[in-house]
Amino acid sequence: AWVKNPIDAFLLAKLEKAGLAPAAPADKPALLRRVYYNLIGLPPTPEAVRAFLADESPQALEKVVDELLDSPQYGERAGRHWLDLVRYAESNSYERDGTKPFVWRYRDYVIRSLNQDKPYDQFILEQLAGDELPERTADHLIATGYYRLGTWQDEPVDRVQELYEDLDDIVTTTSQVFLGLTLNCARCHDHKLDPLPQRDYYRFMAFFHGINRYGVRNRQSVAQFSLRDIMAPREQAQHQQEVQSHLKQVVQIEKQIAAIEKRVVGDFQPVEKEDFKFEQHKIPLLKKRVPRLLSQQQFKQYVELKKKEKKLKNVKPVALTQALCVTETGREPRKTFILARGNAHAPGKPVEPGFPEVLSFPDPVIKPLPPEKKTSGRRLALARWIVDRRNPLTARVMVNRLWQQHFGRGIVESPNNFGFQGTAPTHPELLDWLATQFVEGGWKLKPIHKLIVLSNAYQMSSQSRPQGIDKDPENKLFWRFNMRRLAAEEIRDTVLAVNGSLNPKMFGPSIFPDIPAEVKRGQSRPGEGWGNSTPEEKARRSIYIHSKRSLVFPFLAAFDGPDTDTTCPIRFETTQPTQALEMFNGPFAHRQATVFGNYLRKQLGPEDIRGHVKLALGRALQRPLTGEQVEQGVRFIERLQKEQAVSSANALDYFCLVVLNLNELIYLD
Repeated sequence: AWVKNPIDAFLLAKLEKAGLAPAAPADKPALLRRVYYNLIGLPPTPEAVRAFLADESPQALEKVVDELLDSPQYGERAGRHWLDLVRYAESNSYERDGTKPFVWRYRDYVIRSLNQDKPYDQFILEQLAGDELPERTADHLIATGYYRLGTWQDEPVDRVQELYEDLDDIVTTTSQVFLGLTLNCARCHDHKLDPLPQRDYYRFMAFFHGINRYGVRNRQSVAQFSLRDIMAPREQAQHQQEVQSHLKQVVQIEKQIAAIEKRVVGDFQPVEKEDFKFEQHKIPLLKKRVPRLLSQQQFKQYVELKKKEKKLKNVKPVALTQALCVTETGREPRKTFILARGNAHAPGKPVEPGFPEVLSFPDPVIKPLPPEKKTSGRRLALARWIVDRRNPLTARVMVNRLWQQHFGRGIVESPNNFGFQGTAPTHPELLDWLATQFVEGGWKLKPIHKLIVLSNAYQMSSQSRPQGIDKDPENKLFWRFNMRRLAAEEIRDTVLAVNGSLNPKMFGPSIFPDIPAEVKRGQSRPGEGWGNSTPEEKARRSIYIHSKRSLVFPFLAAFDGPDTDTTCPIRFETTQPTQALEMFNGPFAHRQATVFGNYLRKQLGPEDIRGHVKLALGRALQRPLTGEQVEQGVRFIERLQKEQAVSSANALDYFCLVVLNLNELIYLD
């Protein structure tokens, strides 16, 4: 009787064998919060709560699920999971940690693709080989920004070795994210646990061996190797007049800039000449020459010209829109050799592109691409093998990730490692069945999400039972639902949603919330590369926050944001003092509590204490309130006013701060 769809049958079979029974269903408010956060990462509105509680039809939950899967916020939530996996960040790391130009277009591509429910096989093809696809589109080029998301050492001691560090990053990410294989463990020797010889690593790497490095040293080389116009040539031709006018302005400003720079470059020390190749150092280096070589007026003019230059290069005519994407050395890639102990200067036997032998696929036949394509076609051959229906890993790895998003851990608890060092699946037959449903359904993600959340397994309560704790303390058999704390982005977004200030604007360049000066001093050049967005922009969702490797936004760091240096399949979930300090003492929390107080006063006037309490708790907890909870809030505000002589406005703001710190706000039951 408990089996609502086949997922329940698979779980129940294991539970009965272990002498366990599934937990009772979660109550409706808890279930609604769970579904909202799992699918869009935001809390339900009071209106949505009332409508769901009033709907007694058997289809009540299904209607909510369909609505959430169709909402634009779904792509923002699902996109955050994908960005974790592909080590998305917007800067290069190392000392300079320069910004990756237009990398946010990749983030927007991911969100749009997931909202469209683009088939997963197509999603893979576009990222691994979008530029090699026939009839390529702008999205196809943007998708290949996947290759440019990792760290980049702009002044390596050994350039040859550094090329192989870059390639290892790509092999590691591609094999783990799409296949659940730790091929990177076979870089220097045969894999110690899995049947993956060192030869397999270099055969797999050979698919990528034609890729140019992100750049060589400076911004110009990055533009040469990693930036491309994304509009088709025919469309570009239609905008030639606009393009010519834009280019003329750029040339004119560059001449004026060069004339001012000519006055000072002869005064530079050797190290300053090197620094001057990088945009972020130019203004500081000229400022040091005021007034000795430049007048204050000339320096001011230079700063203004640099602002105009930046604006012209960032806001280009549509025909010149660019994206960060992959490029190759040409139609003939570099030769690939097995490197002794991974040493780039110790080549051994040559190898050709090939798949892991243990999977028993024949070697690829790589057909030459049409003459207009300037690449080898190897990446397309690899991508087509990864999405081949006969590939035993791709679909299983992805449905396991979807399960993890909803239940807190995967059927395979090590989602990037399906090998012997990983964790064996707790329900292998269920994993097989879900993978089959996924492929037979056209590789669509949304139907699998819906299938999972409409199961009775997903709708169980998180309440514990002695029998379950005794027989299965880690809940490996899913006899109850696991509680979870909201992720860092969800906590921040919830605060903004609850206090009514969340800006729903989607897409575009990233935002820069406030970072304390003390945190910025941790950089070699304090605050470098961190902008200052408008108040409206700062209230956008956290997925749009600029991700800088050397300057992580403190709020996200405190609540276990992702490690962006490598693929991040699982977030840590810690409980630590900095979290309480952020939420009770941090400037963000205090500022948002005041915004919350202003929202309540605007809605109900300044004097309605009971109304303020009811509205605040209703928005924060998303469930019906008890009379005692409301009375407790009223007493708190009144005591602050009477005993501490706090003004009515400040008392309400302090109450709002307490509400934003309630455990129930940041934990899903």
